[in-house]
Amino acid sequence: MAAIARSFPPVLPEKPKLLILGSMPGVRSLEARQYYAHPQNMFWNIMGEILSFSPSSPYAERVGALLDAGIALWDTLKFCERAGSLDSDIKKGTEVANDVCGLLENNPSVRAVFFNGGKAEQVFNKHIRTALKENTRSRLHIETLPSTSPANAGIAKKKKTALWTEAIRGTVSARERSG
Repeated sequence: MAAIARSFPPVLPEKPKLLILGSMPGVRSLEARQYYAHPQNMFWNIMGEILSFSPSSPYAERVGALLDAGIALWDTLKFCERAGSLDSDIKKGTEVANDVCGLLENNPSVRAVFFNGGKAEQVFNKHIRTALKENTRSRLHIETLPSTSPANAGIAKKKKTALWTEAIRGTVSARERSG
């Protein structure tokens, strides 16, 4: 039976450098009211490695590390109907996008958008990309990274971590040199 899933407000630093977009929090995350709360989701492990914090730190500290690094975090979907946690279970025709355009247009310091998996990219392309103003779209580096979800077991943990690390560290470093 499908249930309505509603996303969280964005994690938004004062001057974000980059935005990481997921699709919709899973059941464990919704219950905990925390991004990436499923213990097998690799998001906090990967970000801990990139930003040098313990992935077992309290949630507020992990979020603080993102804020300190200028990393915004949100989801492409505001709500949808879905049975369980899988993106593939989202009921067709129930997707409503978050105002990612507004976030990007109101935060010109964002220079890169990274999708945490293909569903986030799909929703962005369908509901958000064409609504972006040209000056916003032209300033952004947009890239899809492998999903950190436990459902994405096809890519080895080491490879997934390397891809995320290269993208995030490269963007943060480039922004620090030019900004």
